[in-house]
Amino acid sequence: MRNGFDNARYITLQASHIKERIEQFGGKLYLEFGGKLFDDFHAARVLPGFLPDTKIRMLESIRDEVEIVVAINANDIEKNKVRGDLGITYDQDLLRMLDYFRDQGFYVGSVVITRYAGQESAVLFRQRLTELGIKSYLHYTISGYPYDIDAILSSEGFGKNEYVETSRPLIVVTAPGPGSGKMAVCLSQLYNEHQRGIEAGYAKFETFPIWNLPLSHPVNIAYEAATVDLEDANAIDPFHLEAYGITTVNYNRDIAAFPVLKTIFKRIYGESPYNSPTDMGVNMAGLAIIDDEIVRDAANKEIIRRYFQARTHVMRTGEGASDVHKLEMLMNKAGISVNYSPAYEAALNKEAACGSPAGAMQLPDGRIVTGKTSALLGAASSLIMNALKGFAGVDPEIKVLSDAALMPICRLKTEALKSQNFHLHSDETLIALSISSATDEDAARLIEQLPSLRGCDAYFSVIISTTDEAMYRRLGINVCCEPKYEQYSYYHN
Repeated sequence: MRNGFDNARYITLQASHIKERIEQFGGKLYLEFGGKLFDDFHAARVLPGFLPDTKIRMLESIRDEVEIVVAINANDIEKNKVRGDLGITYDQDLLRMLDYFRDQGFYVGSVVITRYAGQESAVLFRQRLTELGIKSYLHYTISGYPYDIDAILSSEGFGKNEYVETSRPLIVVTAPGPGSGKMAVCLSQLYNEHQRGIEAGYAKFETFPIWNLPLSHPVNIAYEAATVDLEDANAIDPFHLEAYGITTVNYNRDIAAFPVLKTIFKRIYGESPYNSPTDMGVNMAGLAIIDDEIVRDAANKEIIRRYFQARTHVMRTGEGASDVHKLEMLMNKAGISVNYSPAYEAALNKEAACGSPAGAMQLPDGRIVTGKTSALLGAASSLIMNALKGFAGVDPEIKVLSDAALMPICRLKTEALKSQNFHLHSDETLIALSISSATDEDAARLIEQLPSLRGCDAYFSVIISTTDEAMYRRLGINVCCEPKYEQYSYYHN
């Protein structure tokens, strides 16, 4: 894959800028971390060269100064909200995050459960945290937040929230996903620190939208596509334009809330340290883009993916039709259509030609490989096999899966496990390939090429199974499906 982003430059610039902001506030800073602190796959997709764990690598240079606080919305716990890119609930992702931070040597101070109103699932989750030895705090829903300043800055507002005890200069406030209440946690802490005679600052690390890229840049449009369910919209920061005469990009929620935030800052500090939402940010990503053409192409592909994901979600759940409409408008804004990737049309043409579900994948060198449902393999399995052959330079007609490897799996699946679907899923196919690699040189070559699949785009003429979707996700393959099922049925899995 071609790089359009200088990751090393970004890490250096970003760490330096954060250190400057800590010093600006006298040695203690609450840094609201937007997006994913690690495994930021959206950023990796739209900024080729950005690594999913880039942010955590940046923080490693100042690890001894960092304390991590993780926020989670009690309503998200109650609703079992799922992180789309990993397929796990927010509460499970929070525990996964804690494991990761601990393994990387970071100090995790506590968990804050926000918007708490006695939700039963939140109560049980807090009990679980306690049993695991994890310190947790409750922050409550504040009537009138964020506009009723008098209510917010009172004993029944931020004063009612449990004070989070911290001990490091840089408090990184992160969360499993958007809407978790990170900003409210930071502001509540500023208020309660001030009440205790402790001065601290606030800054925001939000990778997207990128403030020094144009409003119409595909990277910024891709951010809107990624947060379409949150009703975020990019806009010119009018406060920055008025204060400095410089055009920058921010998003609607921060712009709308800034007058209130500025008032809160004035009440706490005596004066506001910021003149605009852009001032609050510390993001240096735009300064590390080294090839705008590559980045634009990657962002356009992401917009298309979000569109297909939304349409598939509607088909699976019946919800989200309005999101599809918004994504169509964003595609029009970017000047792209569903045919942006040649793999999309190739998948549909393959199905039309063979009369069975099919898929297509574009390899980094531009080649298109296809796969179709066969006697034993599903379309997702067939596509992976043909893509691996393409990477390994193996003739597509050569059979690399031995009957000795395939048939026992088929019998186990249909006879012992009573599965009605006799086609092998992609995980089962890869097991058969691994077994075959012990005696077949070509199969061994295919196994070696598995890492090459990461970052490729696959399109399918039908909605693939959740099993195949999960395996593609683990392999790092981006999946888009035509919003229809392979067969008429009331239940699909």
